[in-house]
Amino acid sequence: MTLDILIPAPGALALVLALVLLAQRAARWGGLVPRPGGGGRLAMVEFVALDPRRRLCLLRCDGRHVLVLTGGAQDLVVGWVDPPAPQEGA
Repeated sequence: MTLDILIPAPGALALVLALVLLAQRAARWGGLVPRPGGGGRLAMVEFVALDPRRRLCLLRCDGRHVLVLTGGAQDLVVGWVDPPAPQEGA
């Protein structure tokens, strides 16, 4: 290896790392990366794959839980479910 190849290599590496960090900040600012702590009104609590196409999803919205079947000819709201009671002594 010659010296004219080794000198610009650290500069190129620094430029690539700076671009990666800039892309990370842009993704976070644009809403592509979830923020820590969440705190949103809507969240997926749990899901179960029924077959390769269909899933049964339990979603939380404003403290209430709804059961949704997705992946078929059309999505279907199965119903609203009472959230689990808080466990005592845990």
